[in-house]
Amino acid sequence: MSTAEFLKNNLTSVNRYFRKKRVLDAVKNRVQNNSCIVNVYRDDSNNVGDFYCAPHLYFDELKGNKLDIFEYKSPDKSIYQNWINQISENSLIIGGGGLLNRKCFEKQLKLFEYLNDNGKKTVIWGAGHNSKNKNDFGKISQYNINLKKFGLVGVRDYSMGESWVPCVSCMHSIFDNKFDEINEVGIIYHKDSTKNKQLLNKLNHYPSTSNTTNLEEMVSFIGKYRVIVTDTYHAMYWSMLLGKKVLVIPNSSKFYNFKYKPVFTTFDSFEEDIKKASTPDGILQECREINTKFAQKVFDYLNL
Repeated sequence: MSTAEFLKNNLTSVNRYFRKKRVLDAVKNRVQNNSCIVNVYRDDSNNVGDFYCAPHLYFDELKGNKLDIFEYKSPDKSIYQNWINQISENSLIIGGGGLLNRKCFEKQLKLFEYLNDNGKKTVIWGAGHNSKNKNDFGKISQYNINLKKFGLVGVRDYSMGESWVPCVSCMHSIFDNKFDEINEVGIIYHKDSTKNKQLLNKLNHYPSTSNTTNLEEMVSFIGKYRVIVTDTYHAMYWSMLLGKKVLVIPNSSKFYNFKYKPVFTTFDSFEEDIKKASTPDGILQECREINTKFAQKVFDYLNL
């Protein structure tokens, strides 16, 4: 890299840092209102799990009110100014998804924590920890934010001492469909794993898909197989909702705190571990009942 390129890259990084800081500071300096409700989450149409983990998709009281948690860092002034306005003017439903204990979301979550003291109504709904540090796998005992600074909290992590509210995507009617199992084992890759050509070639004799597909295709794929092997959280979760046996190749702390444990394995050894896998019945009904009850608490808190 030339000196000019190095300086240009560093200048871009510095400008990006100060732009994000200005956006967060602009929210802090605004008078905070609770005029309506906005659901803040990772609105990513290229990740089917992230996209469908938002409460606004499932409850009429919240329909259409959404905001991507990443838009605060957009270089487009109209986008980041809208982010400032939406956060400042509305009560916030934050989640779901792996927003906690993840550096790329920490500044936004710390901002929402701060706004509590300025009268902002905030709800965490189905969010969970998502550390990529392997030293944290199965060992996280606290979050990187103060949950006491939020008005109402339900996390998808079962053993963290907070109200357990599993991902709200269980409310989708697609899980009421019936599927005929046609094969034994299917693999669902995280989008990052689809870039590993060596891995894909090694396992190309297994039918597979990834979390870059759409909901209908992924759930239909899950329905066809008795056993699902995956390194994506929502493929694990949705497979359990459908009563499948699940084996997980963990790439984040998020897999370790679901109430019902999958078999943890690797892409090299999952064939030997299939016999260990089992999933209890009734998970779909349980998760729906919990979300329905939590929704009523949310609506009462937000005066809906």
